[in-house]
Amino acid sequence: MNEDRKAEVLRQVVEKQVEFINLQFIDILGIVKNVTIPARELEDAIKYGIWFDGSSIEGFARVAESDMYLVPDLSTFRQIPWDQGPGVSLARIICSVYTPDGRPFAGDPRYVLAKMLDQAAEMGYVYQVGPELEFFLFKYGPNKRIAPIPHDEASYFDLSSDQATHVRRQMVKALQEFGIDVEASHHEVANGQHEIDLRYSEALQAADNMVNCRVVLKAIAQLNDLYASFMPKPMAGINGNGMHIHQNLTDITTGRNIFYDPQDPYDLSKQARQFIAGLLAHSRAMCAILAPLVNSYKRLVPGFEAPIYLSWGRTNRSALVRVPRTSAGLPQTARVELRCPDPSCNPYLALAVMLAAGLDGMKRQLPLGEAVEEDLFHVDPRALGLVTLPTSLGAALEALQEDEVVQNALGPHIYERFLDAKVQEWNNYRQHVSQWEIDQYLPIF
Repeated sequence: MNEDRKAEVLRQVVEKQVEFINLQFIDILGIVKNVTIPARELEDAIKYGIWFDGSSIEGFARVAESDMYLVPDLSTFRQIPWDQGPGVSLARIICSVYTPDGRPFAGDPRYVLAKMLDQAAEMGYVYQVGPELEFFLFKYGPNKRIAPIPHDEASYFDLSSDQATHVRRQMVKALQEFGIDVEASHHEVANGQHEIDLRYSEALQAADNMVNCRVVLKAIAQLNDLYASFMPKPMAGINGNGMHIHQNLTDITTGRNIFYDPQDPYDLSKQARQFIAGLLAHSRAMCAILAPLVNSYKRLVPGFEAPIYLSWGRTNRSALVRVPRTSAGLPQTARVELRCPDPSCNPYLALAVMLAAGLDGMKRQLPLGEAVEEDLFHVDPRALGLVTLPTSLGAALEALQEDEVVQNALGPHIYERFLDAKVQEWNNYRQHVSQWEIDQYLPIF
């Protein structure tokens, strides 16, 4: 325990008149969990942890092994800017989960990512990412029912018809007050759709930021009588919500971006090419983690700027991995962008499996095929020998069961419980009779 940090946090609690502390953690499906304590209990929570029943949390533990405790990560202490007032001033601390014998819990997604980052560090690398989160702002339906009713009719980068510029400004300000740096925000392609891009950061901090970005945006939307949705495809026939992840590796000693090579046509080093090859090699299995819902695969279809083929390129927005141009004089901006994740994923698990895939490509020195710059939605991909991403959650789960690299990144505890939960979700969906089927078949058969 860093005593100086502890003293600083306790001092801020007093000075800022914080009354309550939210102790936050996350389950394997990416749902934020929370225990609230009075501020006067924080010192004991830091010293002894806060015990809870893990059997009540998705994928955590069976009843017979349910006792666990939370250990606050004091570097994540932040006041919650939208929930302040006399007697209700609130702060948040992200926690790690431990077992009664004092060991990190194997089912804690934050611990899974931390372990993968340790592996990268042993190889001499720091993994950095910059996420782009897309989301919809919807109006409420009758009786405040949640419904996919876009709040405006604007489209990409629109200004005059964008009716939520003031809402996005509130969101960005709240994120910044929450310690999350924002690079840009804008209206996206679909009516009512928006994007907020977070600044590059080390992967554990980036995952914390992604989780809390969803919390912040939902809260600010609610204050404006709107509903923020990160559902991958809430409406048919228009673009869905993606969460493109920009990523690179830097030298742990010098901070040099090892993905950069000015002699390469794409400014990519040999390691960067191997990293991309690893992403492509494991992308089908990773889809179960990166696009984890039945609904995710209704986004990954032709025609809506979402990738469906295992390919890479620079100008090709239909590629699975895109290589953005390196800014002149800024070699640190050399990076690769994976375009299949969506914002319903668990960010800790998503970054863990992406890193594992990329490092596997480097360890095995996997060759990278030629870039594909044609728009794959207007050519025959079979002529190029391209493989597709899974077309359903069921197919993604089958690919996951065949990929030991992705399984090992998750660890046996999370892999087994994640698979069980998602197989059940897929089976429930397969057995559901939809209104589309009734309308399509009942009048005929």
